[in-house]
Amino acid sequence: MPGSGSDTRLMTKNLREKDLMVCRSCGNEERASEGYPCADCGTFVCVICNFRGVTLCKSCRAKRPEPPMTPAPTKVDWPEH
Repeated sequence: MPGSGSDTRLMTKNLREKDLMVCRSCGNEERASEGYPCADCGTFVCVICNFRGVTLCKSCRAKRPEPPMTPAPTKVDWPEH
C-alpha cells in the first residue's frame, strides 16, 4: 500500500492527548492535575486561582449575594448617666 507509512505518521501526530482543562474562574487552560473543584458545583478551578483565594467558579460566584463592603454600624445602647 503506497503512502500508508505517511498516513500513520500523520495520525500519530494528530492524536496527541491533551491533559488540559479550562478554569471556570479565569478561563485559562491548565493541566487537569493542577487544580481543584469548585466548592459548590465541582467544576475545575485552576491552582493559580486557588492560590489567589478563589474557590468558586464564575457562575457560582454570580449566584451568591455580594458581601457588604463595610460592616453595618452597630448602635450601642448605653445607659445615660
